[in-house]
Amino acid sequence: QAHLVESGGGLVQAGGSLRLSCATSGRNSRTYAMGWFRQAPGKEQEFVGVIRWSGGHTYYADSVKGRFTISRDNAENTVALQMDSLKPEDTAVYYCVAAVSSRPIISNLRRPSAYDSWGQGTVVTVSS
Repeated sequence: QAHLVESGGGLVQAGGSLRLSCATSGRNSRTYAMGWFRQAPGKEQEFVGVIRWSGGHTYYADSVKGRFTISRDNAENTVALQMDSLKPEDTAVYYCVAAVSSRPIISNLRRPSAYDSWGQGTVVTVSS
């Protein structure tokens, strides 16, 4: 497991942008994937996107595709989530996740159970 710390959340108007960052407490050469989930008030956790460390392949939820972009810094073991064209329905607590010891198959990357490390979450609020 890895200790993950998110930053960059806040309040933004609809149509605006925010950038979230996630840092690990230390370098871990075994990281398989890092990504983001979110949970809106009264709703279940929702997959946002993930990037596989080897090759940099990215996968996104349909609800954010074309608006959100995940990037990584291999050397620093950090991942960022650039969120553009934000909508009020993007309001949620955003959690950084990592698969360090786990090796989920691609079809499982959208499931919370695929990840063995979770951050504490950062709040994103989009006003209309």
